[in-house]
Amino acid sequence: MSRYNQGTLIVSSSPHILDNINTTRIMLDVIIALVPAFIMSGVVFGPRAILLTITCVASCVVFEWAFEKVTKKENTITDLSAVVTGILLGFNLPSSLPYWMAVIGSFVAIVVVKQLFGGIGQNFANPAITARIVLMLSFATPMTTWPLPKQILEASDAVTGPTPLGIMNMGGNISELPSKIDMFLGFTGGCLGETSAIALLIGGLYLIGRKVIEPTIPVVYIGTVFIIALIAGQDPVFHVLAGGLMLGAFFMATDYATSPLTTKGKIVYAIGCGILTMIIRLFGALPEGVSFSILLMNILTPHIDNLSRRKIYGGGGKK
Repeated sequence: MSRYNQGTLIVSSSPHILDNINTTRIMLDVIIALVPAFIMSGVVFGPRAILLTITCVASCVVFEWAFEKVTKKENTITDLSAVVTGILLGFNLPSSLPYWMAVIGSFVAIVVVKQLFGGIGQNFANPAITARIVLMLSFATPMTTWPLPKQILEASDAVTGPTPLGIMNMGGNISELPSKIDMFLGFTGGCLGETSAIALLIGGLYLIGRKVIEPTIPVVYIGTVFIIALIAGQDPVFHVLAGGLMLGAFFMATDYATSPLTTKGKIVYAIGCGILTMIIRLFGALPEGVSFSILLMNILTPHIDNLSRRKIYGGGGKK
């Protein structure tokens, strides 16, 4: 079949569906969905959280522009994908991280993970998650130093402390854990964009309502964590609210380029993310496992796609 589009003959197979959805519109929806968590990061951790996120965004955009300029590729900074990567990277960092380290993370995300593999849609793993892991392995102490939320009603000399999962990992008492309401609102230690479950939930529901993402991966991922925590005799609500599960489930595990295409594949992928997350949380040396779990499942995505893809009608018979 063939059709004309703005004077150009395009030859393609049916169905021929045209709409006004493009990369820029999708990325703009993601940015809008991240605004509540961005605002809460400033409320909880102060102006430095805002400045760190802006640093990540600016450096991601500059690196994308510079790489494409040097390699003489088409400029893509207007599609806003570099902006989204910068926001997600910032959300995966402690608010006290030095700005120059955040710039290094932006370089890894944009140049190493995204552009060297062909640009948007060609990356084998989520750029922000990979950059966070590289920073964690390279700068362990700054990446695991967690500023405490602003103490509005309590007087305290402490400025840093463990995250809820860190307290659990170190064998702390239940009395030392923050309340569920503090975890739901975001008044706990952690990466600047992952602590407020309510802000991330609002953003995730917005993306589902706009049909930018399907609910399959977030629901199955979070549900798997809930069920495994229940089986392990731990508080499942704590594990859902703690750490980067909400951020990972709604905004990073659902990345188009690194998640499976079929519904069956998405379910397998999300269950894998949930199992690996809980294995690391329950038995690993690190208190959190979301980033490593999503990265490992990103690597397995091509195999999941191959095993779960639908057979072409009339093409499955043997000669």
